[in-house]
Amino acid sequence: MTERTEDIKTPVATLEEDTSGGIVVKESRKGFLPIVTNWFDRLFISVVIWVALSLLWMRFFEPLGLSLWISNAIAVALGLLIISRG
Repeated sequence: MTERTEDIKTPVATLEEDTSGGIVVKESRKGFLPIVTNWFDRLFISVVIWVALSLLWMRFFEPLGLSLWISNAIAVALGLLIISRG
């Protein structure tokens, strides 16, 4: 076995088995977010944004008569954008 020392800025590669029995290295991708992420990281970021947007919406916009469903629609749209292209 060979030992590899990797830089901390090097993205983590995951190993997947190919249909022919070989091993394929799959790199994490980099989108418009300033960090290298996998799908779960982007999902987590989307959920955190959803919670923060809901709290801000309830504090500032709901007293004006705007429904929380508008906030949820915005959060879902942002979440889909972040997960698909982030």
